[in-house]
Amino acid sequence: MIARRPTSWHQWLIIALALFLTTLLLVIPLALIFSKVIEGGWSLLVQNLQEDYMLHAIGLTLFVAVLTVPINMIFGILLAWCVTHYDFRGKRLLTTIVDIPFAVSPVVAGLCYLVVYGVESSFGQWLSAHNLQLMFAWPGILMVTIFVTVPYVARVLIPLMQAQGSDEEAAALCLGASGFQIFRHVTLPNIKWGLLYGVVLTNARAVGEFGAVSVVSGTIMNQTLTLSLLVDQLNNDYKTAAAFTAAALLAAIAMITVLLKNIMEWRMRVSQAKAAEEAGAVFASRQ
Repeated sequence: MIARRPTSWHQWLIIALALFLTTLLLVIPLALIFSKVIEGGWSLLVQNLQEDYMLHAIGLTLFVAVLTVPINMIFGILLAWCVTHYDFRGKRLLTTIVDIPFAVSPVVAGLCYLVVYGVESSFGQWLSAHNLQLMFAWPGILMVTIFVTVPYVARVLIPLMQAQGSDEEAAALCLGASGFQIFRHVTLPNIKWGLLYGVVLTNARAVGEFGAVSVVSGTIMNQTLTLSLLVDQLNNDYKTAAAFTAAALLAAIAMITVLLKNIMEWRMRVSQAKAAEEAGAVFASRQ
């Protein structure tokens, strides 16, 4: 679909309404967060950033994201490969199950993990008897974060790999390439921008997740508070300046994520256009 310039007053009105709502709902709240941080002065900002609870929340948030992203990246690649390269019974059910985190409330997901792995369950009691604690500790936070972010990489790669087909991989196989060589030299270059796009989305959700994490973390200061939980905790304790500082960090991460997301989308479009041109050239040469 080719975009065209608006020509009538009602088209301009729709554009103006969209810009107004975007400013009202998105730009103004973000600007308010950063203005509140600047309002307190540089010294107060540095002081809040140097607090033990702030440093611990930043470290825990990054730690969980660093573990979540590669786990979901590997899972997403494997799932996309299986779905696009093999036809097996239960494939549609598998892809439906992967979409569950999109439909289930994060709070419900956190509660399910708490029921299964908490001390009230038989398995939780067994873990406790062996001095293994999942809930109200960082492993539980990691588990629910993986759950809520698991579809992002797979859902980006599946349509991309379906559109690209497997002709190049089949040709490499006929030339004697091994499975790993095919993946490294054929599949990975074709999906790299889509993969990075999925990684960016996964990281953004992992850093900002609140609902599921709040259920399984126990919100213990200097132990299980991520940045998103810390914002809520500081706000409840009437530490407004510190709460806005933590919120500004999350907002900055979100803005960087949006920038990277747009870059990935642009590179994906360029890559797809280039592939289409190459395919057209090959088709023309055969005529």
